[in-house]
Amino acid sequence: MKIAIVHDWLVTYAGAERVLSALLKIWPQADLFSVIDFLSDEDRAKLGGKRAQTTFIQRLPKARTRYQKYLPLMPLAIEQMDLSAYDLIISSSHAVAKGVLTGPNQLHISYVHSPIRYAWDLQHQYLNESGMRTGFKGKLARMILHYIRMWDQRTAAAVDQFVANSHFIARRIEKAYRRESTVIYPPVDTKGFNLQVEKQDYYLTASRMVPYKKIPMIVEAFSKMPDKKLIVIGEGPEFEKAKALATPNVTLMGYQSFDVLRTHMQNARGFVFAAEEDFGISPVEAQACGTPVIAYGKGGTLETVRGLDDSAPTGVFYPQQTVEALIAAIHQFEAEGHRITAQACRENAEQFSEKHFERQMRMFVEARCADANLGLPAMVPPRLVLAADNTTLNVPATSV
Repeated sequence: MKIAIVHDWLVTYAGAERVLSALLKIWPQADLFSVIDFLSDEDRAKLGGKRAQTTFIQRLPKARTRYQKYLPLMPLAIEQMDLSAYDLIISSSHAVAKGVLTGPNQLHISYVHSPIRYAWDLQHQYLNESGMRTGFKGKLARMILHYIRMWDQRTAAAVDQFVANSHFIARRIEKAYRRESTVIYPPVDTKGFNLQVEKQDYYLTASRMVPYKKIPMIVEAFSKMPDKKLIVIGEGPEFEKAKALATPNVTLMGYQSFDVLRTHMQNARGFVFAAEEDFGISPVEAQACGTPVIAYGKGGTLETVRGLDDSAPTGVFYPQQTVEALIAAIHQFEAEGHRITAQACRENAEQFSEKHFERQMRMFVEARCADANLGLPAMVPPRLVLAADNTTLNVPATSV
């Protein structure tokens, strides 16, 4: 059985690429396809050294750094991939990968990190944050997103089985595509984060500083709590905004190595998280260290963190992405955090381990392949033949 794995684009190694890496561990014989592939040698090693077969966008000007500008061309590009020689196609999709063309004798399973966020329910947020809410650029962006949305919905019909990375995304898939999906949580490297029971007196947040992560909001909240220390790890477009809001009790460390991040995560009193994520890997990594999570109570964190209403809580939720709500959550955590144990956090994180993902994904795909009789010859339906006496005869089916 020939297997193809299709990914949106390969530029950096982040959450979606961790899933891709796990898929390639399960099926190392698979061929890899992607719209573009500009991975560094270090990141490519995490994919077993695989190099993707790419599209014409790979050769366009500044495709390495400005690839998102080519989004309007990506539906065309993904449809030019010739996968006709493959029996099983697995797409790892948060944008266009699920739109590959497949035939009736092929099985296409799509692992969806999210339907295209900026084309569906987050369109207005995306336009506001990118400064394209009004004017000619705004009108053009809305037209392009409308086209992308229609294409995205149409191509969903050609996917045989959807796998969602959380129940939150399963609901988004049902809303956008009117399709059911099976939830298999993405893999988290829990083995790379050791349990530490003794904690130091500081809070930690770590993230790429893009608008939806709300890092400046976290910094502002702690600037109003001068008796509480916050350490911020990460860089990005919102760094200067966060820096302008920081007070002496807030330390912005910028980008740090994995070892530095892990050490701070293990020692932190609590991990603060403000994004509405599809799944959210960082809160699971924090719990793997035995560190409780103070998180915005929406999206994937509701599935990865157990609130104070649970018999074995691992964190505290707050209801709005506001400074006031976060401050109230910190105070609640300090009042009731004694109910949260490091062991409960670690045990909760273990259910999202790489081993669990690989076992569940393998079982799911093998079951669907068995259902589809992959590797068996297709059968032609019985033919109706008119006999000499005008009666109808059934001719037995034959293999093609």
